[in-house]
Amino acid sequence: MKTTVFEKAGQVAIEEVAKPTIQADDDAIIKVVRTCVCGSDLWAYRGLEDKDDHSANSGHEAIGIVDSVGSAITTVKPGDFVIAPFTHGCGHCAACLAGFDGDCQSHDDNFSSAVQSEYVRFQHADWALVKVPGQPADYSDGMLNSLLSLADVMATGYHAARVANVTTGDTVVVVGDGAVGLCGVISAKLRGAKRIIAMSRHADRQKLATEFGATDIIPERGDEAVEKVMALTNNAGADAVLECVGTEQSNDTAMKVGRPGAIVGRVGLPHEPKMDMANSFYRNTIIAGGPASVTTYDKQVLLKAVLDGDIHPGKVFTKAFKLDEINAAYQAMADRKVIKSLIIV
Repeated sequence: MKTTVFEKAGQVAIEEVAKPTIQADDDAIIKVVRTCVCGSDLWAYRGLEDKDDHSANSGHEAIGIVDSVGSAITTVKPGDFVIAPFTHGCGHCAACLAGFDGDCQSHDDNFSSAVQSEYVRFQHADWALVKVPGQPADYSDGMLNSLLSLADVMATGYHAARVANVTTGDTVVVVGDGAVGLCGVISAKLRGAKRIIAMSRHADRQKLATEFGATDIIPERGDEAVEKVMALTNNAGADAVLECVGTEQSNDTAMKVGRPGAIVGRVGLPHEPKMDMANSFYRNTIIAGGPASVTTYDKQVLLKAVLDGDIHPGKVFTKAFKLDEINAAYQAMADRKVIKSLIIV
């Protein structure tokens, strides 16, 4: 089968490898229908993160058809259409029961990888996989794209809103205009926010943020962006802040734009080792966030919202590629020519 490998910074490639097989009783082998490139995949691609040459790629979002299952699998069967979350919870440990299956305590290897392939071995599949009614052929391209977003970015944006406790009537700032930030806008609106201030410098992303529910757009960054938020909120600051980037500047901004006692929901993968906590101490800023509870959110809220047509997160995919075009898909995102690259397998 074909799979993607990380050749070196600036280059991923397709390689022929053996189709994966069942190795544990809670494995499932999934034939991938659609996958994509995540912003977190670009850190190594851009040379900003160490990664071994010619190593397994970091792609981790997919929808597909169950090909085979291990003996412990009871929730899905071959032929089922499923969302393959990037986090693999068990559903019964303390973390999962509390709604934090992104930090499942039963599995050390509870994250997907190397799913930019024709087939993938999905570990700890019994509770973690999310079954979708029907088959891929029953859905439009737009709906399939929205279902794919539920493997990571939509659930991650929702995680930021959930841990920030966004509630009806809130003013929310979303820091970051990538796919996760845009899904954060969707999530803030879904949870009842009255005002959603999106930070974005790119016209295509500003337009989509507005379509998703943003009421205000701030193109500035750093202290200038903080000043703009304060001006928009009569110097009060936001009730909740969704940090969807992970850089030092984005975290610094997120800490400064909330009112005293605001919650910052952080889902941007951190790439800065230090953070000044003094300002947050004096402002009683609450800091939360981490890996998304994908299965929990999909089963409880997001799958129904997509199927009912209440949300359309698949619009973050602005260009489609074939699996053989995987390097072009990465490069298009690295060059900001697309918001998120879709891979049709």
